[in-house]
Amino acid sequence: MTHIQTQALSHIPSDIVSLGDYERVAADFIRRDILEYINGGVADDSTLSENRSVFDQLKLYNRIISNLSSDPCSDNGNASTHTELFGRTLTHPLLLSPVAHQQLVHPQGELATAEAARAMNTPMIISTLSNTPLAQIAKTAERSWFQLYWQPHRGANLALIKQAEDAGCEAIVITLDAPVNGLRNRAQRAGFRLPDSINEVNLMGLPQAPARELNPGDSIVLKGFMADAPNMEDLHWLRQQTSLPLLAKGVSHPADAKQLIQLGFNGLIISNHGGRTLDTLPASIDLLPAIRQAVGKDVPLLLDSGIRRGTDVIKALSLGANAVCIGRPQMWGLAVAGALGVAHCLKILKEEIEVSMALCGCANIQNITPAILVNPPASIHSRAHHLGDM
Repeated sequence: MTHIQTQALSHIPSDIVSLGDYERVAADFIRRDILEYINGGVADDSTLSENRSVFDQLKLYNRIISNLSSDPCSDNGNASTHTELFGRTLTHPLLLSPVAHQQLVHPQGELATAEAARAMNTPMIISTLSNTPLAQIAKTAERSWFQLYWQPHRGANLALIKQAEDAGCEAIVITLDAPVNGLRNRAQRAGFRLPDSINEVNLMGLPQAPARELNPGDSIVLKGFMADAPNMEDLHWLRQQTSLPLLAKGVSHPADAKQLIQLGFNGLIISNHGGRTLDTLPASIDLLPAIRQAVGKDVPLLLDSGIRRGTDVIKALSLGANAVCIGRPQMWGLAVAGALGVAHCLKILKEEIEVSMALCGCANIQNITPAILVNPPASIHSRAHHLGDM
């Protein structure tokens, strides 16, 4: 059975004008079992649905008396979507989330996505489980981070970090919320299996930890997979292995956030893995204000899970995010039109961010505060009052 149902287009159809359109059209380009693997969450998809519904419930003010060109808070009086992360400038507050197995939907896989990232000057977070060597992806993307899935042998983690450093990656992201896969019932019902021809090339040849011996009746999850998950000692060790900025992805609890910063992590990605790990987790955007309060104003926070519109981006920024990460839409754009499709997804979001900022009276990223929200979460009402009107 082939991976791709229909060959990717060499042009963008005129009726694709939003990320939702890409989701709709992608169904014609991706085999059904693969599509269910990509689009599905876990169990009853409760968290998957929450990721979108909470964004939709947040309402924005339209500010009608604004002069963005002369805003004294903007960059030298000029309106801008520029922002800073770890001493580097982003032209817009968007990154590409780590997405595994991109050759499932396009023969060029991550290399096509990297071309789009370079064209749109967007950092790409390269997955440990990519189907292309990370050095090739990083060279193509020009600006990249590396996402580490913890390996039970420390030597394997060190080898991956060294490869990322040698490839010029600008940061290391360790995913901590998926020591085991969630129960992805939609993919199970559709009969999804990773094809033999899809290889996790970055893990080939790395040292392997000895297999764990389980007693009869022992849980392979609790005494097998979870025993290999990184503990505090492992994370402390990891912090010592690289001078690059180190971020933890999959943070949902303020106490975990504070502990990670105390360990020396430089930033956090608030994420529920796109609703693909633990069902009934809250939407990521719901978790953001409490984590921002826990770590203070200076720790870089990124957010993923559910971003589909420019309005979603500015809502996340208003509640304390420094930038957002885009996951599934990469795969939709890649399936429909390869690198061109991914670049178009980013272009759509960038333009939507600019329009949303203009209509909300925000000349730059720093102007985006809780004051743009009609109904900010109760936990930040006092902050919004303190900031006052824009």
